[in-house]
Amino acid sequence: MKIKKNDNIIVISGKDRGKKGKVIKVFLDAGKILIDGINLIKKHNRPKKSGEKGQIIEAPSPIDVSNVKIICPKCGKPSRIGYNLTKAGKFRMCKKCGQTI
Repeated sequence: MKIKKNDNIIVISGKDRGKKGKVIKVFLDAGKILIDGINLIKKHNRPKKSGEKGQIIEAPSPIDVSNVKIICPKCGKPSRIGYNLTKAGKFRMCKKCGQTI
């Protein structure tokens, strides 16, 4: 997966299109990512003890990786990710400006 934790991304399709956020968690096997403040769902919690009230909590839900683009820290534009192989190792690079991420 080309998107990693703490990357800044922009949503390119779906109900939250155009919103920007930071990746909290990556689910490699499912091909999904969890983004702070994006794709929020309302979760209803029952009261645990007698006398407590139930709650409605908004929590982020995973979104598919194909629906997001990474924002390049160098040029600040949404772009695709490529790889640059050198003797030092394998590095991610921006397809728009060519800088390593």
